Amino acid sequence: MRIGIDLGGTKIEGIVMDPSNQVLDTRRIPTPVRQGYKQILRTIEELVHSLETSVGLQCTVGIGTPGALSATTQTMKNSNTVCLNGKPLKQDLEEMLQREIRIENDANCFALSEATDGAGQDYRVVFGVIMGTGVGGGIVIGKQLHSGPQHIAGEWGHNTLVPNGRDCYCGRKGCVEAYLSGPGLVKQWIEQSGSTEVVTAQEVVQRAQSKDVICQSVMDQYFGYFGQAIASVINILDPDAIVLGGGMSNVNGLYTKGVDQIRHHIFNDDVKTPILTNCHGDSSGVRGAAQLWPSTDE
Repeated sequence: MRIGIDLGGTKIEGIVMDPSNQVLDTRRIPTPVRQGYKQILRTIEELVHSLETSVGLQCTVGIGTPGALSATTQTMKNSNTVCLNGKPLKQDLEEMLQREIRIENDANCFALSEATDGAGQDYRVVFGVIMGTGVGGGIVIGKQLHSGPQHIAGEWGHNTLVPNGRDCYCGRKGCVEAYLSGPGLVKQWIEQSGSTEVVTAQEVVQRAQSKDVICQSVMDQYFGYFGQAIASVINILDPDAIVLGGGMSNVNGLYTKGVDQIRHHIFNDDVKTPILTNCHGDSSGVRGAAQLWPSTDE
């Protein structure tokens, strides 16, 4: 049996998955961010023991996290749950749980889940995309995650899309994330409308569907950025399929207008790459965390 943990900024989700990828039990609890790093460790430990009690077995443990482990220091980096940064999360949890665990970036877990038994299961090389509060990605080849020697494979969200463009939290300017994330779409609306109204990305999308001229223009720009950014991935990796996830993946226009925009930038005469919506929704990450361990290791 395999336990998957999705360590989010607001919630920690845990599941137990059997060898056929069926979920036997699931729990969600708030992430104790205000109590700090040590309390997050204790909460994960308690969640693992609770899930093991429910199935009566000791399980393997895989964890999906915001950010990633540094290949140099083996401590966490690039996490928007900032109390994790610089901490030896894997080592500390292994000491607490008295076993080896596996940790990967949450976008990698999403990609692994969708490539294993989701939208990309019939394809050999799958690029999984997360477009939500942030933008990330993961690469799966032959149902095996490819994270790279520096643990940054698939991090398309921090390639430059607009030279000298908007500031990104990573310290650079003009990153893909600064334009294709939900907050990036809202910033585009603020720039084009000049309004001080507080809106969400979903509201911008809905207003565009209701023929709001400014929001339609904002969405056209968004689809253009999407096409440019995805084309760069296809030009380098040429995957058999791309699976979209995160809140922005629910924008229907990505699969029509967005794909049309890819054609303007791809180094080919047509877009042969299927652009797919995900199968497992916001459960993909926690499923992929469990699937960091093979089903045969029972």
